[in-house]
Amino acid sequence: MKKKLRVYLDTSVISAQFDRRIPEMRFFTNRFFKAIEKFEPYISEVVLAEIGRTKDTKLRNKLRNFASSFNILPIDEESRVSADEYIKYGVIPEDYEEDALHIAIASVNSIDYFLSWNFEHLVKVKTRKIVGMVNTIFGYSSIEIITPAELL
Repeated sequence: MKKKLRVYLDTSVISAQFDRRIPEMRFFTNRFFKAIEKFEPYISEVVLAEIGRTKDTKLRNKLRNFASSFNILPIDEESRVSADEYIKYGVIPEDYEEDALHIAIASVNSIDYFLSWNFEHLVKVKTRKIVGMVNTIFGYSSIEIITPAELL
């Protein structure tokens, strides 16, 4: 049996399922979720915390219900240390520690693909290169940081 690719879904991917503001993003997110059985999907406690801060109660409940079907990775000390390294090396600005934690949790848990719609800090060449460098230094496998559209 062929091994399923392990994918980490950050909060932007979960929320894109319900966001009507950018039709293209929602279209590709829906296509990805229709093919989800091909993958082994993961989220983390960081995703759950971010969802918990959603002000709109109805949306927050939809997001929680949707996210409950995925494997949940914990925030552990190794992930916190790795997140600090990403910040130290300039991958993620210090004010966005949760973005660094997303990447660290995925890296520490040997996830194959990190999926996000966050083009500001996550899905960009600089982030991919420096994360690859830091992961090599600390003995973690490489991780591809891409959008759901790129994985289809």
